[in-house]
Amino acid sequence: MGGAVSAGEDNDDLIDNLKEAQYIRTEKVEQAFRAIDRGDYYLDGYRDSAYKDLAWKHGNIHLSAPCIYSEVMEALKLQPGLSFLNLGSGTGYLSTMVGLIIGPYGVNHGVELHKDVVEYAREKLEDFIKNSDSFDKFEFCEPVFVVGNCLEISTDSHQYDRIYCGAGVQKDHENYMKVLLKIGGILVMPVEDQLTQITRTGQCTWESKNILAVSFAPLIQQSRADGEKPDTVQLPPVTVRGLEDLSRIYIRRTLRNLAGPDSQGNGAVQRVPQKRKRRRCRRRRINTYVFVGNQLIPQMVESEEEEHAEEEHKEVEVEEEERDIGDIEILKQVNVLRDQIMALPLPESLKAYLLYYREK
Repeated sequence: MGGAVSAGEDNDDLIDNLKEAQYIRTEKVEQAFRAIDRGDYYLDGYRDSAYKDLAWKHGNIHLSAPCIYSEVMEALKLQPGLSFLNLGSGTGYLSTMVGLIIGPYGVNHGVELHKDVVEYAREKLEDFIKNSDSFDKFEFCEPVFVVGNCLEISTDSHQYDRIYCGAGVQKDHENYMKVLLKIGGILVMPVEDQLTQITRTGQCTWESKNILAVSFAPLIQQSRADGEKPDTVQLPPVTVRGLEDLSRIYIRRTLRNLAGPDSQGNGAVQRVPQKRKRRRCRRRRINTYVFVGNQLIPQMVESEEEEHAEEEHKEVEVEEEERDIGDIEILKQVNVLRDQIMALPLPESLKAYLLYYREK
C-alpha cells in the first residue's frame, strides 16, 4: 500500500511531498514527521527505499507507507497529555512521533506480537533519545512496549484517549477494540479495507468515518490447543512520574523558554536551508529577419554584453550556494539547551541526568 506521492531524496523531501498532496495538514504533525527520520527505522542496506511512499517489510519488521502514517496521525487529533495505545506497534516509528506531540504528561503504550520486533523498537527508541538532533527540541513521552497478542488484552485493562491498530480488523473484533476507548476518545483502524476513524460519543454510542481505502494484513489470532488458556496481555501500568523526573522536565522547559525562539523550544524543527534553485534565462535580442518562402522569421542574435552578464550571474549563484552550505554547518553544530545545561553550577552527574545522558 502506498505510492500516493512522489519519492523523496531525504526525509524532509518526503514530508514536502506529503504536505503538497495534503496527507499532512497540520503543523504539529509536520513537526513530528520532520523530527523522526524514517530512514533510521530501516535495516542497513535498505535505507535507499525509506523515502518512497511504500510499505516495507523484512522478516517480522514492517513499516506502513508514509501516506498511511500521516493520515493516521491527522485522524488521531493528538493533544498534549493524552493517553495513546498502539496495537501492533512494530518498529516504534509511529509511537515515537506520537510521543513528541502528547508530551511528558501523556501515556504512550504499544503492544507487539513479535519479541524480536519489540527488541528492535527499543533499540531504535534508545538511539533516538541518545543521538537524535531533534530530541532536545521537544518534550517527549517515551513509548513503553510489551510483547503479546492485542486480541488477548486483559479485560480489566485501563482505557485510552487515542488508539491505533496497525492490522486489519474483522467485524467481529470491532467491538473488542471499541471497549478499550475512553468516552470522547478516537480509535483509528483498518476495517474491511477502509482506514476508519471511530469516535466514542457515549457509553454505548460511536461515530464512524472512512478516511482512506487501504489493504492491511489481518490481525493474527493466537492458536492454542482445546482447553488451553490464552496468554493474557497485561498492559503497562499508568504510573505517576517521580519527583526527579518532574524536576528534569521543569528545568529543561524553563531553560528552553529563557533561550527564546532560537532554542526551538516550541517543538518546531528548524529546516536546513536548501540551495537556491534558479532557472537560467538567456536574454536575446532580435536584430535580423529572414524570409523563408512567404514568411518573415525573426532570427535571434545574442550580444557580447549579454554573454558577459550571464557569466556574472553564474558567479553570484556559486557564491550564494556556498553561503547556504556554511549556514547548514552552523545549524547542525548548535544545541542551545545543551549549552545552557552545561553552564549550570551543578555536579557533572546531575548535568548528565538533565541531558538524558546524551553525548551530543
